[in-house]
Amino acid sequence: MTKILINNGRVIDPANNVDTIGPVCIADGKIVSVLEQSADFTAEQTIDANGQIVCPGFIDLSVRLREPGHTQKGNILSETRAALSAGVTSLCLPPDTKPCIDSPAVVEFIKDKAEKADYPQIYSIGALTQRLAGSELSAMFALKQAGCIAVSNASEPLGNLLILRRAMEYAATHDLLLMYRANESALSGKGCAHEGAVASRYGLPGIPEAAESIALAQCLELAELTGCRVHISQISCKQSVIKLQQAKKYGLNVTADVAIHQLHLTEDNITPFDSNYHVLPPLRSAIDRQYLREGLVNGTIDAICSDHQPHDLDAKLGAFPETEAGVAALETLLPLTLALTQQHRIGLSQAIANLTCKPAHILGLASGTLRPGSAADVCIFDPQANWPVNRDNWLSAGCNTPYWQQTLTGRVTHTLLAGKLAYRLVELP
Repeated sequence: MTKILINNGRVIDPANNVDTIGPVCIADGKIVSVLEQSADFTAEQTIDANGQIVCPGFIDLSVRLREPGHTQKGNILSETRAALSAGVTSLCLPPDTKPCIDSPAVVEFIKDKAEKADYPQIYSIGALTQRLAGSELSAMFALKQAGCIAVSNASEPLGNLLILRRAMEYAATHDLLLMYRANESALSGKGCAHEGAVASRYGLPGIPEAAESIALAQCLELAELTGCRVHISQISCKQSVIKLQQAKKYGLNVTADVAIHQLHLTEDNITPFDSNYHVLPPLRSAIDRQYLREGLVNGTIDAICSDHQPHDLDAKLGAFPETEAGVAALETLLPLTLALTQQHRIGLSQAIANLTCKPAHILGLASGTLRPGSAADVCIFDPQANWPVNRDNWLSAGCNTPYWQQTLTGRVTHTLLAGKLAYRLVELP
């Protein structure tokens, strides 16, 4: 494979406490050296990263690729191209495909499509229950053997707490991570917005914070009872942060992530006729956002994800409550994370850690680092580059983002996947 020298860039590798300007040498798909170039290393290709950041490729804990089953919204090829343009070199695929990921056959189908797309690091999350119906447990061990990195019921409710307990016991027996989206469906109902002043003003069905925090409290109790490794996906409110902080304080083996849009947008940003603000969990209050940001700074929240959900135009047409929830978020992940470092007291190295080594640790992966000998999954980005969010700069099949036609700062210029230049920005507009 090609020997590549990345020169003159600011190398940030939070896993190894590296933050300085220097070279990165790559050969045979692996990192050879960082911050030094041996006399016998002769590069066949040189990337000048002057004025740019060189860091490990990002690991995204929640990306819908819309294949199999929803290809009118996107497919593995289109969405992995978007991922590479965003510096994402590994991603987790939730099980709510169609058919859902409840059998080894579906896992093999996704692997085959990933190989054809030249994006092998798609990590399938197996269904916690058969057909995600919430009543009968799936064959978790068979799913693990097929390659599933974790199990989850995605956003679908479970029949009762006994099913969740048995699922945790089963997952713990086979050393499987259980990813859980905390939502008490009896309380959230058919809500589409945070239960508060904005929902009342516009007549939108509300979802109280308690729908999340009560479900989270139950999950934490069962995690302590069963000893299961649990990751809480996409938390959104103050009470969830407080409960997680207490759980971690007393040694519970639990981690959590937050979707990047929850760290920026609140209920006050919602335009009732713009369904690009329709997300689940809903955009909460400014106080909730502040607690999420503080939780990220103090380590209560371990990772940032995109929660990428591309939709076709029809899915976002109609009255706000009638549209499908979710935003296409891969390509805004980096600029919004950089904006967070400007607006709040989180350092750039810590922000990159939330996208690299911390998700890797949650998943038990050896990636998320530039350590010599590790796979050369590398992201190079210009933190000062401004770019308009429009069709000329957008690769995802879904255009459902509240940032459409806005100008964002921070853009990926190169992405290397296992030492291969998988994405290169041709020119900055």
